[in-house]
Amino acid sequence: MTSKKRQDMTIGEALRANGVSRRGFLKFCAATASLMALPPGAATAIAAALEKAKRPSVIWLSFQECTGCTESLTRSHSPSIEGLIFDAISLDYHHTLQAAAGHGAEAAREEAMKEHHGKYILVVDGSIPMKDDGVYSTIAGMTNLAMLKEAAAGAAAIVAVGTCAAYGGLPAADPNPTGAVAVSEIIKDKPIINVSGCPPIPVVITGVLAQFLTFGLPELDDLGRPKAFYGQNIHDRCYRRPFYERGQFAETFDDEGAKKGWCLYKLGCKGPITYNACATTKWNEGTSFPIQSGHGCIGCSEPDFWDMGGFYKALSQGKLGSAEGLAAAAGIGAAIGIGSALLGSSGQKAAKAEIKAKLDKDMEATK
Repeated sequence: MTSKKRQDMTIGEALRANGVSRRGFLKFCAATASLMALPPGAATAIAAALEKAKRPSVIWLSFQECTGCTESLTRSHSPSIEGLIFDAISLDYHHTLQAAAGHGAEAAREEAMKEHHGKYILVVDGSIPMKDDGVYSTIAGMTNLAMLKEAAAGAAAIVAVGTCAAYGGLPAADPNPTGAVAVSEIIKDKPIINVSGCPPIPVVITGVLAQFLTFGLPELDDLGRPKAFYGQNIHDRCYRRPFYERGQFAETFDDEGAKKGWCLYKLGCKGPITYNACATTKWNEGTSFPIQSGHGCIGCSEPDFWDMGGFYKALSQGKLGSAEGLAAAAGIGAAIGIGSALLGSSGQKAAKAEIKAKLDKDMEATK
């Protein structure tokens, strides 16, 4: 997808060759620093690091997925943060975006794996089917499992983009007919960064890549997600939070409460148990996010979100979640009046019954 000459460029050289101004580059660095909750002065350090860094080879594998993650990434404004990042890497293999097909496409992947062995970034979206020897999804005659293992062997790090790659996602929903699993359930000897979401926010995907290129492996939470983007739950940063505190809830999507922007908790919002940057970064150039548009959060960045109960049932009426290692429940305490104690994944299973009981009690108090 790129010439040898471009592969030898630093990121700074590649950006200038593509007409990106110094001003535009610094604006990107400032936005990246903001996304990672770093002080304004960090933008200078990010700029210096990216300017000198070699453009890494990126191999993007798509398995059991809907292409939503790629679609999210390409839904960008101009000039886009996404565009800056894609000018800063050598995207050597991507089913959807590459011009080559068939044997030519696979030759590009094999060449990139050989030439950049031990240095390339492997991006994976989609879950991996394990049932019946993985025959449910194959590429060029290879099962997803075989291709993942082959590509992971020479990768410097793996970025699992989307909830399917990070936790199994929709393909792994009950009854999981293909035996779908996450990347981390197969690859155990490489650093893995989970960028969950269905799909993830575009600037979070690119922000994670920029963070990795600048500072190396980011600090991760207990579910393998970068804390810079998944460190707080949506409920704690939601503009509807004051209505929750006052006990003002929309009862239907078209009642007076809904029109006034009241809390959507009773209509199934999963914001209290969902960790993502939606409420602050938002979508479409920061225009909006689901809750602002009038729809409750469905918890798409969490493990097993498809099996947590009905999307339109309050948390107290459905399942809190069945996955081991559900996101740490910091913030749930503030949401349901039981304090802000951090419940790690090790204590999650034992605490589920108590949390649900307190949710029920809290909902009764608001009736």
